[in-house]
Amino acid sequence: MADVLREFARDGLVNIIGGCCGTTPDHIRALYNAVKGVTPRVPPSDPHVGKMLLSGLEPSLVGPETNYVNIGERCNVAGSRRFCNLIKNENYDAAIDVARVQVDNGAQILDVNMDEGLLDGPYAMAKFLRLISSEPDVAKIPVCIDSSDFNVIIAGLESTQGKCVVNSISLKEGEEKFKDRARIIKRYGAAVVVMAFDEEGQAAETERKFEICERSYRILTEEVGFNPNDIIFDANILTIATGMEEHANYELFIEMSKNVKNWLNMSKILMD
Repeated sequence: MADVLREFARDGLVNIIGGCCGTTPDHIRALYNAVKGVTPRVPPSDPHVGKMLLSGLEPSLVGPETNYVNIGERCNVAGSRRFCNLIKNENYDAAIDVARVQVDNGAQILDVNMDEGLLDGPYAMAKFLRLISSEPDVAKIPVCIDSSDFNVIIAGLESTQGKCVVNSISLKEGEEKFKDRARIIKRYGAAVVVMAFDEEGQAAETERKFEICERSYRILTEEVGFNPNDIIFDANILTIATGMEEHANYELFIEMSKNVKNWLNMSKILMD
C-alpha cells in the first residue's frame, strides 16, 4: 500500500494519507517513509471565485454569468391553499408531488414555507424537508428555508442536506439579534437573504434601502465573518400604481439594486 501511495503522491493525486480502524504504528511509519520528501500537491486555483455555491444533491452555482434563477414557491402554506391543506392533513406524499412538479418545470431553488397559525411550524418544516431528501428528483436542487419564525428556520437547517438559503433575517430587532441569527446560519453553512428592514421599520426610499443594506453587509462580513458571496439582499419590492402619492416612487427599487451592486463590486476591488 505504501508503494502505491508513493506513486499517488508523486502524481499529485492525493492531499492527505493516513490510517483507519486497526491501523498500527508500523503501517503509519511505512506510509510516512514512502511519501517523505515528495513535494506536496498544490491545489488548483479556485474556479468559483465570486460565486455563490449552493447544493441539493447536485451543485448549483450563481455568479455574474448566471441568468435569471427560478425559485419554485408553491411549497408555501401562505401562498398555496392546496399545499396548505395537504400539510394540515398530513398528506405529505401529495405535498412532495407539488415540489416534484416545480422541479420538473424548471425550478432551480425550492422555497419551503410552513408559516400558518394552525401548524406546528418546526415539526412540519423538519418532516417535509426530511421526506424530500429521500426523493432524488426533488432533492437535487437547493432549498430555500422561508419563515418569519427563527425556530422554524433552525428546524429547517437541522433537516436540510446540502447548502441551502435562509429567507430571511434583518436588523428589525436590533444588531445583536441580527448577529446571533447570522452566526447560527453561518454555522450551518447556509446562504442568507437580508431584508431592507432596520429598527425603524421597512425602508421605502432608495437612500434608506441602500443604507440598511450597506450596514447589514458590513456587520455580516466584518463582525460575523460571513462569506460575501453567501449574502442576498431583498430590497423590498413595494406596491406601485396604487394612486397614492407616497407610493409614486416605489418603482425606484431597480435603481437601488444597481446602487447596491455597484457598491459591492467596488467593495470587492478595495478588499482585494
